[in-house]
This record gives sequence, C-alpha cells and structure tokens, in this order.
Amino acid sequence: MKNNETLETASFTGHINLAAEQLGAEVLAANDEFFAPKDNLISPGRGVLDPDAYTDHGKLMDGWETRRRRTPGHDYCVVALGLRGFIRGVDIDTNHFLGNHPPHASIEACDHAGMPDDETVWREVLGKSALKPGSQNLFEVKSDQAWSHVRLNIYPDGGVARLRVYGEVTPDWSGVADDACIDLAAVERGGWVLACSDMFFSPKDNIIMPGEPDNMGCGWETKRRRGPGHDWTIVQLGSPGVITKLDIGTIHYKGNYPDSCSVEQCYAPGEHAGQQLSDDASWRELLPQTKLKADTHHLFESELVLNERCTHLRLNIFPDGGISRFRAWGIREAP
Repeated sequence: MKNNETLETASFTGHINLAAEQLGAEVLAANDEFFAPKDNLISPGRGVLDPDAYTDHGKLMDGWETRRRRTPGHDYCVVALGLRGFIRGVDIDTNHFLGNHPPHASIEACDHAGMPDDETVWREVLGKSALKPGSQNLFEVKSDQAWSHVRLNIYPDGGVARLRVYGEVTPDWSGVADDACIDLAAVERGGWVLACSDMFFSPKDNIIMPGEPDNMGCGWETKRRRGPGHDWTIVQLGSPGVITKLDIGTIHYKGNYPDSCSVEQCYAPGEHAGQQLSDDASWRELLPQTKLKADTHHLFESELVLNERCTHLRLNIFPDGGISRFRAWGIREAP
C-alpha cells in the first residue's frame, strides 16, 4: 500500500479533487489521443508503467498522450468536473512521461450547463507554465468564481499521466426543503475533511465520498499505533446544522477496524484551519465512546447526547484502524 501523506506537498492538496472519477468527473473531448486515451487523465493513482507493453500505435502509456505535432498550434483536453466549485490548485502529473512530456501547459475554466461548445467563454486560471518530466507539477490557482469545466492545454504536444483539480465544492441547495434531514458531511453538500492525525494507508477524504466503497483502499485507514493516544479526523459540514443521526462504517475492515469510536462537535463558522480546530476549539461530546464491529454500518440516533447546532465534527477512533464511510444526517441551519 502507498503512504498518501507523501502527496501532501502543497496546501491546496488538502482540498477535494473536483476532477475525481468517483465524483462523476468525465473527460469530454481531446483534439488528439493517438498514443494514449484521454480518459486516463482522471483515473485513480499516478499511472503504472509496463516497460514491455506496446499497442499498434506504439508504447502503451497510462495517461493521455498525443502524437508528435508537425504543424503550428497546441493540443488540449476538456474535463467536466464531478462537482462545481472554486479551484484552489492543480496537479499536472507527468509521471512516467520522460522524453515525451509537454514542456508547458495552461488551464482554462468555464461555468457551463451541459457540453461546452463554440460559444462557451473560457477564462484562463493558470497561465502557460513550465512542466517537469516524470513529476507532479503543482500550481496554486487564485480564482474568484465557481467552475464546472476545465480545459488543459499542452504546448505543443506530449503526454500527461493525471490531472487533479483541487478546490471547494459549491453545493446546490435548490430543491432541498428547510426541514429535510440530509447528510451534511457529504462531499456533494460541501463537506470537507480538514485534517486527520494519520492517513498512512488511505486518504481522509474517502470517508465522505458518495456510494459504498469497492474495497479497503476506498476508506480512511491509519497506521498501527504503537504508542499512547488515538487517531482522529475533523470534518467541516457543508452547512451548519443539528445532527440527528450518524452512520459510521467499517465496511471491508475486518482485522483492522477500530476497537471503538466517539464523535465530538463544535460551532466555529468560517473556520478552516484543521489543526487549530483540533487544538483550540470548544469540542463537546455528541457520541460517547462506543464499541465497533468489523465490516459493519453502525447507525447511531438515540445514542447522540446533544441537540445543538454545529459546523464541525471530530471522529475519534481508538486506537487506530480503518473507517469506510462517515455520514452525519441532520437539519440544515437556515442560511
């Protein structure tokens, strides 16, 4: 398994990857994909190289790769984000592309319902920037509006293994009744996992992703704790509200689920600093420490001991282990 902490090399990578397949992102179009298909751009992982694999077109590459350009211009690819949101940074990963990576790239964005067309207005959010071969090329993006699509331009041609678009989800609350009981921690509602004590085996963001996990790697799992203490993660809710039910899943975790868990809450509107929240916030117990079972959805309702509004939840696991999903159902506070 891979230590995902090594990927946290820029502050914006703590945000949600809006271009994740898991969130419904889709690669819509590319002007060329001769050597490797455009859909690879948003696949999980960083890409795998098989040195002996070839196709009729040449070397098999796990990424998007265009042919060698012999005319003026540049190549491009259009991606529909899985969730509309503010873009805070991008990772243009050229992993395994060494003698065939693009020297430069830029990114444009649009906010468009449906498929972009010739009338779509694109706005540059990342100017033409130099890329390194075989590397995660991380760029901060300063943008003042939400976007639905991005267009990756490469100059003049070449291969990109993966594209990650990190940002903040702008949830659509239309059609949600004021008294509806909804999962306020869900990523599609603007939930955000701010911080955690450890995520050695799999990343913290997985616990608020939609749907059921396919395997153990689709949850959040910490390393084995050899000293005192316990592991934890902090979730910022998509909207302040009153939590009435929790669903804490250990699906697929059998020999490595936490022995027990507890949940605390606090009301800190506008607070985004996960470590500061962990150290300084006035946390109050919502769910007392409770035993967990392997490979199970644990539903807690009558066990909750608070009926107060909150903005953040801290899930504590004792002493360590894996959590597949964390759902926090409640009534949203009026805007």
